[in-house]
Amino acid sequence: MAPKISGKRYSQAIFELAQEHDQLDQWEGDLDFVHGVLQDEEFRALLGHADVSIENKMKAIEAVMDQIHPLVRNMVKLLVSKGLVLVARDLKDGYLELLDEHRGRQRVEVISAVPLQPGELERITKFVSDLVKKEVVVSSQVDESILGGLVIQIGDRLLDGSTRSRLDSLRNQMHSEVAVPGA
Repeated sequence: MAPKISGKRYSQAIFELAQEHDQLDQWEGDLDFVHGVLQDEEFRALLGHADVSIENKMKAIEAVMDQIHPLVRNMVKLLVSKGLVLVARDLKDGYLELLDEHRGRQRVEVISAVPLQPGELERITKFVSDLVKKEVVVSSQVDESILGGLVIQIGDRLLDGSTRSRLDSLRNQMHSEVAVPGA
């Protein structure tokens, strides 16, 4: 639980620094790069290994992350020195939440049973934008298990219009009617 709380605090700090330096977009790219680098299990294991000296960990960070902003790199070094490699990897998520809030944007995930056509995605984007009264950034993915329809995740809200959900609801309704005859 503590790393999640710490992650928010560090994301807030790095966001404020980026804002102060008027480099919100550059730091978004830098944090995306950091996230990608720390997705590599071997590199993450090296940074998290107790037998590797802090000095060698810092050298590895310098070598791999030499092109990112020094303050972003220093934040990664700080987190690694405190044993918070996973927090460093996840800085991007917290930063993006703050950036979206700052810019009045809402990230939305759309799940469909088949790939969406560009026109369909545009209509969904407009629908959600009208619903939340914000600019939306839509990402879509395919999950054949929903059978049909759409599942739309807007922040912590879920709009489930999937065929799978409707079938489950119908099944539950039928079970309750069978379980309580004459009701």
